[in-house]
Formats: sequence, structure tokens, C-alpha cells
Amino acid sequence: MRRKKPRRMVTLKIPGELYDKLSDLIEGTGFRSVTEFATYVLRDVAAGGKLDRKPPGLTEQEVEAVRQRLRALGYIP
Repeated sequence: MRRKKPRRMVTLKIPGELYDKLSDLIEGTGFRSVTEFATYVLRDVAAGGKLDRKPPGLTEQEVEAVRQRLRALGYIP
């Protein structure tokens, strides 16, 4: 019979304030710990298979509006 590999566990560091908020958030939900909740959420995200690769920021229209304003002010040609 083939033996199963033991699950490898790693440490994921998050800001203490976030940990505290998550702890409050899961109170009374059935999650036994922030670690259990974080594992659930991360598995759900990973199951989706992909993330929006575009970092958050300005839309193309917003970027163009900034460029136009900088041109009007003479900062860019």
C-alpha cells in the first residue's frame, strides 16, 4: 500500500489589524480560527483558476484625462 505524504504547512504573514478584523468577522460563523477561514477563502480563489492580472489603478479614460490636463498645463507636449 502506498503511503500518503504528510501535508506540508507554511506560514502566511498578514498584518495584525487584518487578523483582528477577520477574527471578528468569523465570530459565530462556524470557522474555528482565522487560519481555517483564510484557507477556505484562498482555496475558493485558487479554484477559480485565475486572477485579474491588471493591477488596480486608473482606467484608460482616467489616464487620458490626466494626460489631457497635463498637456493643457504645458507639462507634456
